[in-house]
Order: sequence, then C-alpha cells, then structure tokens
Amino acid sequence: MKTELSRTLGIEHAIFGFTPFPAVAAALTRAGGFGVLGAVRYTAPDDLARDLDWMQDHTDGLPYGLDVVMPAKKVEAPGHQTLTEADVEAMIPEGHRAFVRATLAKHGVPELAEGEASGWRITGWMEQVARSQLDVAFDYPIRLLANALGSPPPDVVARAHDHGVLVAALAGSARHARHHADAGIDVVVAQGYEAGGHTGEIASMVLTPEVVDAVSPLPVLAAGGIGSGEQIAAGLALGAQGVWLGSIWLTTTEAELHSRALTAKLLAAGSGDTVRSRALTGKPARQLRTEWTDAWDDPAGPGPLPMPLQGLLVAEAVSRIQRYEVDPLLGTPVGQIVGRMNSERSVQQVVDELTRGFEKAVDRINRIAGRSEA
Repeated sequence: MKTELSRTLGIEHAIFGFTPFPAVAAALTRAGGFGVLGAVRYTAPDDLARDLDWMQDHTDGLPYGLDVVMPAKKVEAPGHQTLTEADVEAMIPEGHRAFVRATLAKHGVPELAEGEASGWRITGWMEQVARSQLDVAFDYPIRLLANALGSPPPDVVARAHDHGVLVAALAGSARHARHHADAGIDVVVAQGYEAGGHTGEIASMVLTPEVVDAVSPLPVLAAGGIGSGEQIAAGLALGAQGVWLGSIWLTTTEAELHSRALTAKLLAAGSGDTVRSRALTGKPARQLRTEWTDAWDDPAGPGPLPMPLQGLLVAEAVSRIQRYEVDPLLGTPVGQIVGRMNSERSVQQVVDELTRGFEKAVDRINRIAGRSEA
C-alpha cells in the first residue's frame, strides 16, 4: 500500500493514524504505518517530552508525527494582547457555569476528591500552549506536524520546514484546502463529515476528489468514516495518497481510555449513535450522543460558548463524568465508523485487517477491469 507520500516518509503502508495515546502511535509506526501523537492534552511541556522520549524508545527508529491544535481564530482582548488561561476563564458567563452545575447535579455526578485536579484540560486549544509544545517537539525527529484547525501561523510552517518537517492541515472543504496550499502546507487531510472530532459538513466521498483537484499536485489524505481496507482502496481510487484514521484506534488493546464503561459503549454503538455537537470544545465535533450532548444542544439551554471558552467551562465536568463513569453522560469524540468497532484488537491486528481488505478490494477491481485471470 505504497504511494509517493508513503515513499517520501519511508513507511510501508500509507496509513496515518491520529491518536492521543503514545502506545497506539508507536504500535502503528512499528506495524508499517505512520503514528501521529495528539498533543492537545499536554499542558506541561515536560509531560510531552516524557512521552516523546517513550516514542523514541518504542518506534525502532521508524518515522512518526505530532498533531497540535492552533485555531485559525482565537479569543483576543482589546488591543490584541495575549490572553492567559485565567483571562479566558474570566470571560465565561455565570449562567453557563450554573447550567453545568445543574446538569451534573441532575445526574448525581460526585465532586472530585479534595486535592484531586481535573484530569481533562484543553488549554492546548490555546495558541501559546501549542507553541510551547512545538518548542519541545522540534527537539525530536518528528517527520510530520499536523494542525487540526486550519493552517498553522506562517512562522510555525517556516519553523517546521527549517527542521525538515512536513506540515499537514485538515480541511473540510475545497476552499479550506486551497487556503492551506496558499499557506505553504505540504499535505492536506480531506476530512469528511463522518469523521470523529472537529469536522465539516461534506461527506468523504464528495470531499476527497474535490480536495485532490483543488490542491494538485499536493498529496491528499482521505479521512472520515474510514475503517476498512475496502474504504482505503476507495480513498486511493479517488486520488488520495493515503488515509488518516483516528476513531478506529480507540478500541485497540493499546488505547488508554482507562474506562471499561466507555469502551463498552463504543463497542456497542452503531454508526447512527454519534452527533456533531459544540458541547465539548465550542466547535462542531462528532462524538457519541449522550445526555450531556443533548443538554447542550437543547434550544432551552444556554448553548455552547465559542472555543476555547467552552472547553475550559466543561473541563472539570468532563473529568468528573469520566472519573465516576456516569453512563448517561459518558462519551468521547468518535466518528460514524464506530459501528464497525465491535471488538477489541491490537493495532497490529487492525493494520493486518486493513491491508487484507485493501488487497481484496484491489483484486476485485482488477477482475472487473479484466486485468486478472482469477
């Protein structure tokens, strides 16, 4: 499963996997794909350095990448001065805080134990935090830097190129993709509506060829709803040079969800059990539909705040929901491919299944095209 891009990066299979879990990213790289570690949860540079050290020790010298979040639009104070987390927290209306308290109380969610810090903070959505992550990352031999929300600032693109690092950006439309190309991006990830996390409104089958045409000759990765080898073959047939997979890794044995209840919900969910909601971060993100997402999407409620206010508002609440595994509220970003995620397998087993499915699909097309005697 080799393409021009996979040859450039020196990988066996053009399978790129985004994951917040170092063990998953390393396992994918060892399996011949390209692991991309999500950095958004690392609010302390030392924590990111620790896990990148671990990646170095567990990738056998093979390539891997890093994904950061640098929103194209950010909250600013008058005069455009840089805001601290405390500054942003102070902008959250009391009515929204009361809504969070009431929703948690309705479901009997306990408080965190005294002295226990919230384990889920998304200050990584703030540009200055992402920049501190890059200060760490460029000390390591990462081969790809991806940004989930628009093109990184020009100085970040230039800095990556100075380190010999390719830059990728996700796009939900051909217009976004052309903007990335104009900004000097090297790889465009065409992420369809079906994808988990932040995503647009155009389905993968429509989006992928549009983006390929819009940014040619830049390489494009197909993303959104992909979880089988047959779908990978379809993405490559549409002009992509590889695929970008995220949700499929959540139920692998290497994933560190630390919640059997959440794993069970993912394994039981169907493809119709997700929703695009701004409940988690303030931007539309596909996730499991829960009573938490329903509460935020209810017109009778206050509605989500813009990024990063919403993420800071709900951070402790999400930690409490996860800590105590409050089933009606328990969810996670995940794509519509969750309907195929019905068993726990290792990353290697997933890759083996993907490559077998890809080979079957290619053989089938060759027979249809009269290029095979089988």
